[in-house]
Amino acid sequence: MGITDFLTMRHEVLLTILAILVLIIDLNLKPAHKHRIIPIVLSLFFIHTVIGFLPTENGVLFGGMYHTSALTVMMKNILNVGVLIILLQSVTWLRKPDNKEKMSEYFLLLFSTLIGMYFMISAGDFLMFYLGLELATIPIAALAAYTHHQTRSAEAGIKLILSSALSSGILLFGLSLIYGSTGSIYFDKVGELFSNSPMQILAFIFFFTGMAFKISLVPFHLWTADVYEGSPVNVTSYLSVISKGAASFIFIIIHFTVFHSIAYVWKDIIYLIAVLTMTIGNLFAMRQKNMKRFLAFSSIAQAGFILLGILGGNQTGMTSVIYFVLVYIFSNLGAFGVVSAISAVTGKESMDDYDGLYATNPKLSLLMTLSMFSLAGIPPVAGFFGKFFLFTSAASGGYYWLVFIAVLNATISLYYYLLVVKAMFINKNDSPLAYFKSDIPTRIGLLLCMAGIFVLGFWSQIYEIISSFSFGILY
Repeated sequence: MGITDFLTMRHEVLLTILAILVLIIDLNLKPAHKHRIIPIVLSLFFIHTVIGFLPTENGVLFGGMYHTSALTVMMKNILNVGVLIILLQSVTWLRKPDNKEKMSEYFLLLFSTLIGMYFMISAGDFLMFYLGLELATIPIAALAAYTHHQTRSAEAGIKLILSSALSSGILLFGLSLIYGSTGSIYFDKVGELFSNSPMQILAFIFFFTGMAFKISLVPFHLWTADVYEGSPVNVTSYLSVISKGAASFIFIIIHFTVFHSIAYVWKDIIYLIAVLTMTIGNLFAMRQKNMKRFLAFSSIAQAGFILLGILGGNQTGMTSVIYFVLVYIFSNLGAFGVVSAISAVTGKESMDDYDGLYATNPKLSLLMTLSMFSLAGIPPVAGFFGKFFLFTSAASGGYYWLVFIAVLNATISLYYYLLVVKAMFINKNDSPLAYFKSDIPTRIGLLLCMAGIFVLGFWSQIYEIISSFSFGILY
C-alpha cells in the first residue's frame, strides 16, 4: 500500500494510530497520573475529527471491498462529531474513583467500535460489511458491561452480546443465501443479479431482520430498553446515537444500491415496520419513569421515522435520512448530556427526580427543554425540519396514509416529551436537586449540542450540501 491508499482510508488509519497511542500512553503512566490521559485523548480525537473534514478524492481499495467517496466521508464525519461530544460528556463520569483505573479501556473500546463503523460504511462487498459490523458490535457489549461490578451493567452486557449474536447469525445466513443465489458478494454485482426469485427474497428477509435488531425496529427491539437502562449513561448515549446512526447509514446505502430490483417487496415490509415502530415506541415511552428507558423507547420511535426516508426511494429520501440522523445526534446527545451530568453528580436517573429542576439548575433545564422540543419536532428548532423532510420524502413516493400516521405519532410524542418539561418547570418539589456546576468539558459538549440544534434548524445550506453529496449513489 502506498501513501495514496492510506489517504484514501485516512479515517480508519488515523483512528487506529490514535488507539495504539492511547495504549502506549496508558502503559507509561503511573497509577496516580492515569487521569492525565483524558485531555490527551480529547485533544487527539479533536485533531482526528478536524482532519476528517479535509477534502479527499474518491477511491477503491482491496479489489473493490473498500470504497470511499464524499458521501461516506461525510457520514464518518457526522459520527466523529457525535463521538467527540460523547467524550466531552464522559469526563465527569470517568473521573469517578470506580473508573480511575480503566479509563484507557473505555477509550480503546469506543475507538474500536468506531473503526468497525468506518469499515461498515465504506464497504463495497458483504464481507467487508460483515467484518465492520462485528468489529462495531463486540466492543459495544464490553462497554455496556463497563461497570461490571454493578449487576445491571453486567446483565446489559450479556443481553446485548446474546441478542447481537442471534441477529448476526440471522444476517449471516441471509448473506450466504445472497452469495449462493448470485455467486458474488460485491454490492454492484449483486445489485445487477438480484431478482424476485423466492430464495433471493428470503435472503433479503433474513438480511433485513438482522439489521432490524441493530436499529431497534419493532418487533426486534425488545433488548433495547433493558440494555440502555443497565449501561452507563454515556455508553447508552453512544448506543442510541452513534451505533444507530451508523447502522442507518449502511442500511439505506445497501437498500438503494443492492436491493433496488425488489423495491416493491421491501417497501411493503418497511411500510408495516415503520407503522409498528413509531406507534409502539411512542406508546411504551409514555409509561417510562427512568430517563434512560424513556430515551430508549424515544429512540425506537425515532427509528420508525427514519424508515420514511428509506421508503421515499429517491435522492430526497437519502438526504432526509442523513440530515435527520445529524439532527438526531445533537438533539439526543443534548438530552443524554443533561442526564449524564445529573447522574454523574447525584446518581439520580428517574424523571421524578427532575421535579423543580429549573429552580436550582435553570441552564440544564433549558437545554433539556430545547432537546425535547427538537426530538418532538416543534418548530423552529432542527428536529421539526428533520421530520418535515422525512415526511416530504415519503409523500413524494405516494405514501400519504403513512405520512398521516407519522404525523399522528409525532403529535402523540409531544405528550411524553412535554412530561419532562412539565417536571422541570411546573411540578412542585420541596427538595429539588441541589445546584451544581459541571466541569468545562461537559459544558463544552452541552454547548455544542445547543449550537447544533439551532444551526441545523436555521442554516438551510446544510441540507443542500448533504443533497449534493448523496447525488449519484441511487439507482
